[in-house]
Amino acid sequence: MLTVENLHAYYGKSHVLHGVNFEVKQGEIVALLGRNGSGRSTTAKAIMGLVDATGTISWKGQSILGRKPFEVAHAGIGHVPENRDIFPRLTVHQNLMLGEKRGAKNPRWGFDDMYAMFPRLKERQHTEAGVLSGGEQQMLTLCRSLMGDPDLIIIDEPTEGLAPKIVELVAEYLQKLKARGISVLLIEQKLTIALSISDRTLVMGHGSIVFNGTPEDLKADPAIRKEWLEV
Repeated sequence: MLTVENLHAYYGKSHVLHGVNFEVKQGEIVALLGRNGSGRSTTAKAIMGLVDATGTISWKGQSILGRKPFEVAHAGIGHVPENRDIFPRLTVHQNLMLGEKRGAKNPRWGFDDMYAMFPRLKERQHTEAGVLSGGEQQMLTLCRSLMGDPDLIIIDEPTEGLAPKIVELVAEYLQKLKARGISVLLIEQKLTIALSISDRTLVMGHGSIVFNGTPEDLKADPAIRKEWLEV
């Protein structure tokens, strides 16, 4: 579905990505791992048209490099940024409404699905999003992206700062997405969750992909883990 080839990305004169290559297939969870500053979030932003980039980004056989973020979203790619980007003065329900893809025929997700998946959001649907806990805001951001009915969702550090029970809930949630045929590009630092739910793992270092294989392959390669992942 998504193919990235020879991707270079820049912040002004700063060259951040150096020839990144990978693909995400339909219904696949791909974990993009690496230390802070390795280029993982920049990769997501390049796909979404949020940074200057060169190379090839193909989505369902069509080039999306250079498209505006809303055009990429309308094409079927959802993005859950690390900073969550909720609208704090709007209620939970209003935030979900903003993510809704209007005019979509037979969307896979609706308000009832979101509230069934995360009952806590239903309890707080009329509450301003700015007073939610960090875990609740993460749930809301995930659900708002799903309301756009994406075929691929790019999710950046979804477990950052969350309690262990909420981390388990997020992992369960991502597996439910896969069960519905949605592809996931998971940017994550926690190896435990990434290796337990992903079909393939990518490791990034210094703006390039330095490893591409199964979770089992990564578990069996201590040299890669020590050089590029472990603190």
